[in-house]
Amino acid sequence: MLDMNSSQVRTTVRDCKIYDLQRIFYREGNLTPLNGGIDIPFDIKRVFYIYDIPGGESRGAHAHKRCHQFIVCMLGGFDVAVDDGVNRDTIHLNRSYRGLHIPPMIWASEINFSAGSICAVFASEEYDESDYIRNYRQFLEAVDSPLLRNSLDAR
Repeated sequence: MLDMNSSQVRTTVRDCKIYDLQRIFYREGNLTPLNGGIDIPFDIKRVFYIYDIPGGESRGAHAHKRCHQFIVCMLGGFDVAVDDGVNRDTIHLNRSYRGLHIPPMIWASEINFSAGSICAVFASEEYDESDYIRNYRQFLEAVDSPLLRNSLDAR
């Protein structure tokens, strides 16, 4: 399990990992259990889901200071764009038995939703607006990004 209290550790897009979740097969339909601290690397304090998203729309576009998130595509498909202030990656989610762990201080956006998609998010913290960084420039400042320094040097 990751140390959520360590402010010394810098997270990168490489810390965003796909987890293949357990699948229990039944003739009547399959089941995937999800236990916080066991199947995902943190205890779950909040769950929410996003739905009725028009095809092609985006969600997210923020970072968290403390909160870990685990994102599962319950129906349909979408991409998750992750950014650590230096590197970027895009991860496609379209299976309900796969989830993406996003640690704190990663800028994440859910993009390219197919029509009818459902996105479930399991969070390590209860909702706290002060935990969010919603401005990309402020995020770059917070992670001391060379991208920000380079843009300032170019002026």
